[in-house]
Amino acid sequence: MPVSVGIRLALMMFLNYVVWGAWYVTLGTYLTQTLHFTGTETGAVFGTAALSCMISPFFVGLIADRYFSAERVLAVLHLIGAGLLYLVSQATDFGTVYTLLLTYCLCYFPTIALTNSVALRNITNVAGQFPLIRVFGTIGWIAIGLTVGSLGMEKSSTPFLLAAGCSVVMAVFSLMLPHTPPQAKGQPVSIGTIIGLDALVMLKDRSFAVFVIASVLACIPLTFYFSFTNAFLNEAGIENAAGKMTLGQMSEIGMMLLMPLIYRRIGLKAILLAGLLAWSVRYLLLAYGNAGELVSFFYMAILLHGICYDFFFMTGQLYTDQTAPAHLRGTAQGFIQFLTYGVGMFIGSLLSGTAVDYFTTTTATGAVVRNWNGFWLSSAIGAFVIFLFVAVLFQSRGRVQSPEATAATGD
Repeated sequence: MPVSVGIRLALMMFLNYVVWGAWYVTLGTYLTQTLHFTGTETGAVFGTAALSCMISPFFVGLIADRYFSAERVLAVLHLIGAGLLYLVSQATDFGTVYTLLLTYCLCYFPTIALTNSVALRNITNVAGQFPLIRVFGTIGWIAIGLTVGSLGMEKSSTPFLLAAGCSVVMAVFSLMLPHTPPQAKGQPVSIGTIIGLDALVMLKDRSFAVFVIASVLACIPLTFYFSFTNAFLNEAGIENAAGKMTLGQMSEIGMMLLMPLIYRRIGLKAILLAGLLAWSVRYLLLAYGNAGELVSFFYMAILLHGICYDFFFMTGQLYTDQTAPAHLRGTAQGFIQFLTYGVGMFIGSLLSGTAVDYFTTTTATGAVVRNWNGFWLSSAIGAFVIFLFVAVLFQSRGRVQSPEATAATGD
């Protein structure tokens, strides 16, 4: 792969995740503290991302993969998205914000699959080069989080404007990417293939079926964290909460580098259970931490992100890949992503908003008081129940193999 191509692909990932990270982390704070949305309304707004994750495979599979080059689709989606982000920054009522953000998410989330496609089709060594390119997306998320937090934008609509500007830059830059023509032009297509229903045959394996159910359930506490942690930290008195939350992505990068060693030394079930247990511990730390002498609890909760995400979700992707027959590997990944980032996170968004309202009271003076301790304890209990579910029913005693090893053995 030419160096110039690698640089463009890395910058593509950086910009694409800057656009998302600019508004997503602080959305809960802006909606609850500035627009005074209820927890249920805020959860519903967060659910627009999950709905889009369920719908975007249809867009990519039916349109982007068959009619237009990926870089041009990226440019158009980001240009439309920039306009929608500006409109979101001006909206103040729930109906308008929900409609505009849902429409925006329908434009943005297909770009994740499209940027992956552009990268994978223009590199020569997937195993060696793609992780180095994809990590720039995480770096972009960190960079924009530090920017938003340090500039004190978390309670304002400015992050949407910042994201809109970055989206325009990404639209222009997309036209400078390597030409990536549609790969499935003229090929037959079915809805079942697009969302991975062909992989249902894999559910005959009891352990894989348990893993699928646990993956959907695990996205519920995951959504509790992403939807309301920033609002919680701001209410708790933590300065530059958005910037401090990027420590989670930093830990994710560090843990990702350690995963090959962990896979060689620890079995699959133990890794999955450690990831699920880390979610429960994380919520206990949030429940009992404070901005004073126990502020270290907040930092530990954030830094657990590497274990929480890589041990369960990334490991689950590799487990899915090595469990699936060779002809179903891509389909199985699509199936898991549809269920987790789509169905699971949509349910989690709605439940997290309902839970926030359940633990919220209004005083006689009209002040809103949230029982965050109860909210996080309920999250910890939910995560621990999922841990017990996997501990009892998941039977696989194997180890996670690298994609190359899986392909070599034919497993």
